[in-house]
Amino acid sequence: MNGYFQLVITPKGTGIKVYAPTDGGEPLNVNDVRDYLDDRKIQYDVVVINDAVTKADESVVLFNDAQILPEREACKFDISKDRMTVTAFFYPPSVGAELMTENEVLSSLAYRKIAYGIKKDVIHSFFEHRQYCKALVVAEGKPVVQGYDAKVELHFNSNLRAKPTLKEDGSVDYFHLNLINNVEAGQLLATLHPEKQGEAGINVYGESIKPHAVKSTFIKYGKNTVLSEDKLTLTAEKSGHVTIREGKITVSDVLVLENVDVSTGNIEYEGSVEVKGIIATNFSVKAGGNIVVKGIVEGATLDAGADVILECGAKAGGNIKAGGNVVTKFIENATIMAKGSITSECILHSTIASGTEITVTGKRGFIAGGKVTAADKITAKVLGSEMGANTIIEVGADPQLKIRLKELQKNIQTASKNIESIKPTIEGFTKMLKAGAKFTPDQVANARKLIEMNKTLTEQIEKDSEEYAELMEKLAESKEAEVIVEGTAYPGTTVNIGELSMIVKKPVQYSKFVVNSGDVRTAPI
Repeated sequence: MNGYFQLVITPKGTGIKVYAPTDGGEPLNVNDVRDYLDDRKIQYDVVVINDAVTKADESVVLFNDAQILPEREACKFDISKDRMTVTAFFYPPSVGAELMTENEVLSSLAYRKIAYGIKKDVIHSFFEHRQYCKALVVAEGKPVVQGYDAKVELHFNSNLRAKPTLKEDGSVDYFHLNLINNVEAGQLLATLHPEKQGEAGINVYGESIKPHAVKSTFIKYGKNTVLSEDKLTLTAEKSGHVTIREGKITVSDVLVLENVDVSTGNIEYEGSVEVKGIIATNFSVKAGGNIVVKGIVEGATLDAGADVILECGAKAGGNIKAGGNVVTKFIENATIMAKGSITSECILHSTIASGTEITVTGKRGFIAGGKVTAADKITAKVLGSEMGANTIIEVGADPQLKIRLKELQKNIQTASKNIESIKPTIEGFTKMLKAGAKFTPDQVANARKLIEMNKTLTEQIEKDSEEYAELMEKLAESKEAEVIVEGTAYPGTTVNIGELSMIVKKPVQYSKFVVNSGDVRTAPI
């Protein structure tokens, strides 16, 4: 039993008798006494009350010389902020005063409009075995049970990033990159865990509490995969390597060629392409999966749905686009755009853009000349050159996202102009039709064509506007970006982070460029 107190009224004044706890109960809190006296506007001496509670020896301690009226047994209710719990705190009557009844407590709850989860057994138990100055839960709501969204569990690594091994001599091993997700026919690729609806709760006032809304989804699948009849599992139809292309899980096989030249013509293949030799100048390779080239790529065009791996390098006007990562020995006078990471030993006078990060490692590890852009991070040993090569380093947003935003902006403007140009004709036709004018079949057909065009353009503007808003939200959510220099950044190098810019004035060594206090600044690595 908890420690408690009892108000005592004597001819000499008013006081309290404090009882110590028993059987491991909690000692009396002096604030409970003070709250009781304050509620009843009974004057007291704080020091006397504190001493009485501390001693707890059941002696009568007077705190004023007034004789007040007796105080009957009382109960204080506390309703939690979430309206899910009602706690009762009982005070004993002054000596000889009246006791409360069980119905009186129930009536007090009803007066407070407590209508659900009333624990009558707890209330009854109190009146059977009174325990004062102890919080008793006398009503409790039914908690809401939240559901959960549907999700697709992938049984393969969908976020492979090129991580070449740096050898002891400073060179980079580009042969063991673990970029291929090999699967066998019949292998499980994905499992759909359906959404589960939540269960409504009820608070102590009997009010319903709705659970959060849940989202459904489904497995998006592409070629060489099989979706089960219940649409809950996806397996590989044939052996190959699994990738996610345009949001769809796809299994691709590999096309192996000696060279890409006049003997083969341009290559366009749904799966992956491996070239044992070279890709000749002005030839192109387009693959739905990976492109792996053992020889040099000079003045050729590569377009991969997944990764591009060049065991030698790219130069002389090469144009490379990858839906995943790009790994190459060197890049010289080339243009490369990747949704994933880009890794190389050096980048010279090139235009490079990565949707994640760019790492330039190895013996040389330099970026000199051109423009190099990444969404998250750029790491290199050397930026710029002692000769002052015009080098622009930019991080802070996905380059492809910015390109798409410009495309959408242009599309919306063009569609809006077209709508404005046909609007007078449509309005004129509508007015004349209401006035009872007659038109030839050709005029009617032309009007219908314009009305249909107006509808199509309006729908396209709505669709593009929605995508534009979504991409702007992604742009606003861009992570903190940085540029790391493990060696030297030379003067003349421009470092852009988001919308902020800095031109290196003097050599910067072993530092990183970050945004701090609204400017691009250097900081220790």
